[in-house]
Amino acid sequence: MIKVGIIGGAGYTAGELLRILIHHPQTEIVFVNSSSNAGNTLASVHSGLFGECELTFTDELPFDQIDVLFICSGHGDSKKFIEAHELPAGLKIIDLSTDYRDESCGFVYGLPEYQRGKIQGAQKIANPGCFATCIQLALLPLAHAHLLKSEVHVTAITGSTGAGVKPSSTTHFSWRNDNISVYKAFTHQHLIEINQTLKNLQPGFDQDLNFVPMRGDFARGIFASVYTDCELSQEEAVALYKDFYKDAAFTFVSDSNIDMKQVVNSNKALVHVEKHGKKLHILSAIDNLAKGASGQAVQNMNLIFGLNEKCGLGLKSIGF
Repeated sequence: MIKVGIIGGAGYTAGELLRILIHHPQTEIVFVNSSSNAGNTLASVHSGLFGECELTFTDELPFDQIDVLFICSGHGDSKKFIEAHELPAGLKIIDLSTDYRDESCGFVYGLPEYQRGKIQGAQKIANPGCFATCIQLALLPLAHAHLLKSEVHVTAITGSTGAGVKPSSTTHFSWRNDNISVYKAFTHQHLIEINQTLKNLQPGFDQDLNFVPMRGDFARGIFASVYTDCELSQEEAVALYKDFYKDAAFTFVSDSNIDMKQVVNSNKALVHVEKHGKKLHILSAIDNLAKGASGQAVQNMNLIFGLNEKCGLGLKSIGF
């Protein structure tokens, strides 16, 4: 059994991670650290776990008892935590914040469809961002084939859980319900990691990536609409995408149009491509808490420890 520790156990990503790991056949949760909740049951914070486990939060850090540490702290806090603690030399780390996604930091960027081989056996993984995952899955085949030759336009909408568990003026129900808004247009922080990946796959890529993120009036999921100039025909584009993802465990190319509900509550990613004149239009959909965060973190853990990539991730999407 893989012994697991979790830091920052009170947030949405930690709750989703616990939901997955409790039912993972090869993991044992040793501790879930949260100073403010120490002594309280996990279900007192993550009510969906009621009746599924009797674990409690702790303020202790028994690193010597675990094989892998998931860090679910806020952005900026993961680096502070790692720098402040002496971690065992062989301990595997999977960080879900933005802090180590720059590959010069010594962490392996954990997008399996991009570099599964590097993830296998790695010690430190930087889990990708949710928007970054969805958008990169739309563009990886083109970048790999060096076919990104003009600027890329992206509009993507995300659920309220993407903003974290702490309420704000743009996440509380009375504002978010029946409402849609744009935020961080052309400046979203995930652009950094997306461009890093595209330039690694297609050296010399210097086109603009125009990203307009939107807040949706739903809890979970991301739906991205991406288009760029492309010389491929419809048939060639579909063949390119299907060949690129033929061995992917969770990413599938659909011949028909896709919608977000097909992936919510699952670790699946769906992609659909259509040619319109000179433009190639790519749709991409994921669950921001699963494939966009905790599900992908467990997928990376499976790869690190040599397990079946799908182990513990047989989650079901919903229809209605």
